[in-house]
Amino acid sequence: MGIVSVKPQKELVRSTAPAEPSQLHPAWSAFIGFCRELRHGEVERLTIQDGLPILAVTTRKKVKFVS
Repeated sequence: MGIVSVKPQKELVRSTAPAEPSQLHPAWSAFIGFCRELRHGEVERLTIQDGLPILAVTTRKKVKFVS
C-alpha cells in the first residue's frame, strides 16, 4: 500500500452553530454551565438533536479522597 493523498472537504457536517460565540444557543450555554458546576465527573449519555444538547441522561460525580 502506498501513500494516498486526500483533499480535505470544505464542509463535512452542516453546522447549526452561530458564527459568533456571543450568539451561543441557550441550550449550549446551559450545558456548558452544567459542566462548569460538575467540575469533575462523567456525562455518560448526551442526547443531541439538530446540533443542540437536549438531555444528559446519566451523570456521575467523581469524589477524590486523596489530594
